[in-house]
Amino acid sequence: MKDSKKTIEIKVERTISAPPGEVFDGWLTPKIPGNPWNAAEKFILDPKLDGLFYWRLKETAHYGRFTEFERPGRIQHTWMSPNTLGQESIVTLTFKKQAKDTLMTLVHSGLPDHDLARGHEKGWNYFLDIFLEQFGNGPGKKYRWDDAHPSVK
Repeated sequence: MKDSKKTIEIKVERTISAPPGEVFDGWLTPKIPGNPWNAAEKFILDPKLDGLFYWRLKETAHYGRFTEFERPGRIQHTWMSPNTLGQESIVTLTFKKQAKDTLMTLVHSGLPDHDLARGHEKGWNYFLDIFLEQFGNGPGKKYRWDDAHPSVK
């Protein structure tokens, strides 16, 4: 009999003052605050179909493989970390033109229904808020781990 475990999905959206190609490229550029690669203490990033990534922050490793890569509209990759309880989950990002802006949507699916996994909602919202501010007339807010994770020491 198949072992079925309940999973959850997190959806986060931001409208960003830039064209889709610029936002797509920014998400994959480690020098731009607001993407996971920028916040990492150590990272490996091979942003292409079947490319792998690894990033570590505060001794917490995250890793996965790019499963879809369609510039400028879509990125999908697997995602594993201690907060997914070792289960592989899926992160899908879409970049849709809206007049002069881009609607960026991040959907993190297949997360175990657990408090640690639900914490991804706060994390992704924090990252995307910073990322949004890097475009247009944004203030270019810097990343502070403690703001997103005040209980982690």
